[in-house]
Amino acid sequence: MAKPKQILDKSQLNLTLKRLMFEIVENVEDFDNFAIIGLQPRGVLFSRMLKSMLENEGKIKNLVYGELDITFYRDDYRRNESSLVPSKLDIDFDIEGRNILLVDDVLYTGRTIRAALDAIADFGRPKKVELMALIDRRYNRELPIEADYVGQTVDTRGTGLRVQVDLEGDTPKVTMVESKK
Repeated sequence: MAKPKQILDKSQLNLTLKRLMFEIVENVEDFDNFAIIGLQPRGVLFSRMLKSMLENEGKIKNLVYGELDITFYRDDYRRNESSLVPSKLDIDFDIEGRNILLVDDVLYTGRTIRAALDAIADFGRPKKVELMALIDRRYNRELPIEADYVGQTVDTRGTGLRVQVDLEGDTPKVTMVESKK
């Protein structure tokens, strides 16, 4: 097995997150009509980090935040032989007419984002939905979905590699590792 290739170490991850935070501060005109929604399970840690940075360094007060589970909106959930256990759903605000920022760790085929859009539609009709991805694997899209905010773009096409995001603990990092067989 090949050694994992580091994409972002702790320092680079912090710089990337700070850049993304500044992009949000620069582009959002009305934080009173804005909400961040982290996608369960892996986008939630990233979205919590972004939320914290916006509140502390960006000085955004009363930031509306939620977490969305898309387990039963996925187009492949019935193909899994084991029982699926959904993650916590935490959206306690009105989505109707609001500007939404969906946050996920890796944008790959686009299917997770399609499922998230389907799930959000059950809560109401937002004014606008934008997407932030920490890592964009741009050459692997199966659906016409593109992130508005991207931390890093990588090409894993034809390499047999996948992106592994580890945001927990004292040494968060993003690496490329061999795909599981």
